[in-house]
Amino acid sequence: MIRIALVEDDLVYVKELVEYLKRYEEESKTKIRVSVFPDGEDIIENYQANFDVILMDVEMQFMDGMTAAARIRETDSEVVIIFITNMPQYALKGYQVEALDYVLKPVSYFAFSQRIDRALTRMKKRTGQYLTVPIKGGKKKFDISKIYYVEVQDHDLIFHTISGEYLAKGSMKDIEETLIQQGFFRCHRCYLVNLEYVEHFQSVDVIVAGDTIQVSRSRKKMMLDALNNYMNEVGK
Repeated sequence: MIRIALVEDDLVYVKELVEYLKRYEEESKTKIRVSVFPDGEDIIENYQANFDVILMDVEMQFMDGMTAAARIRETDSEVVIIFITNMPQYALKGYQVEALDYVLKPVSYFAFSQRIDRALTRMKKRTGQYLTVPIKGGKKKFDISKIYYVEVQDHDLIFHTISGEYLAKGSMKDIEETLIQQGFFRCHRCYLVNLEYVEHFQSVDVIVAGDTIQVSRSRKKMMLDALNNYMNEVGK
């Protein structure tokens, strides 16, 4: 069963999104339990970290969605957060609270179902997928779904993750062999990127979680193919 919290103060949207979730439940044969909260204050009160996905309105009367999400992240680093907004500029701010995605109002069922697909894919990737690498003074265990990209610099590996950057020892070749099966692609001899976090691809650069990363000209077509294949898999 997938446990979803819907935080929305507009009753019209509450009704519409609950109907969308019921439709998604029927089409995907996935059991969903929905809990509705009329404001950010309501969900953070006695929050128990027992949801898989939170659909969060951004603008609410007493506590806005960004503030509520920040409070939730203090105790729950795993829940998937998707913002519902009529202002796309909030998408970038969403990275501050590790939001997976956002959906624009008015909400179409197609766009909504794609976000739920992506959320469930993230959940599946998250379960039991870890990578342990040597760092100074010991070892570090990474949740693979929270790695933005890996960079090699001066014979060291830098893991860029949701929780920060970590310097590690190891071979990019070995890391690539492990992560290539988890939706990563080696776009450059110095970069191994998580396709989940690719925001934009232009010319010979790719934007990953807000960072501009160079794509080797010889790998450009392969990168596009890998990205298209990944998005098609997510959309299934």
